[in-house]
Amino acid sequence: MAVFILIHGAWHGGWCWERVGPMLEAAGHRVLAPDLPGMGSDRTPFAPNVLAQWADFTADLIRAQDDPVILAGHSRGGVVISETAERVPERIRQLAYVTAFLLPSGMSLFENVASYGGKHGVRPVTDEASGTCTVEQENRRDAFCHLCPEADAEASMARLCPEPLAALGTPLAVTMERFGTVPRAYIEAAEDQVIALDHQRSMHAALPCNPVFTLKSDHSPFYSAPRELADALLALAG
Repeated sequence: MAVFILIHGAWHGGWCWERVGPMLEAAGHRVLAPDLPGMGSDRTPFAPNVLAQWADFTADLIRAQDDPVILAGHSRGGVVISETAERVPERIRQLAYVTAFLLPSGMSLFENVASYGGKHGVRPVTDEASGTCTVEQENRRDAFCHLCPEADAEASMARLCPEPLAALGTPLAVTMERFGTVPRAYIEAAEDQVIALDHQRSMHAALPCNPVFTLKSDHSPFYSAPRELADALLALAG
């Protein structure tokens, strides 16, 4: 039995893994898909360094497990799992980047998008007073889930919540001596409108991953290709 910890991306909550989690459990594994502090239904206030807050939270969750875990992150969740690996590399069996941001140390998500030419399918709406951003209502379906079943797309887009800007603007702080020692896998989404396939490939070319899986999916493979995503994650469990 493996323990999977599934970390959601920006504007989402642990709910996004609701199709994939039961598939992993049906194969005999344990699954944890938490809301990060302040996200989903969690009402914890965001810390000034929210990326560190989320990585500390995830590291504590990993320390509570009996054995090393498979830690997967979707989209912005990739930055969270990298920071977490810096904290507890010996407690992570495998990192899995699910059409996720895989960044070098010293770079923020915003900087990564800018370095790629600013090509990004999401049109955020910023609330400076709260230090958060949301996604334009009319942009959500096309950006996140144009290949998803209609019911899943409507339900998931209605559950999006504000994302702290600090999570997107804080540079990653990792070392090859700690983060770099943890095996990495990448799960590509070939039809992603948020992080284009060539963008995904540029990131895992710079920080090599093995294995690499390619799904015929939009940015929400947990709804548009849940069986295929579960199978890719199960392959990491051996």
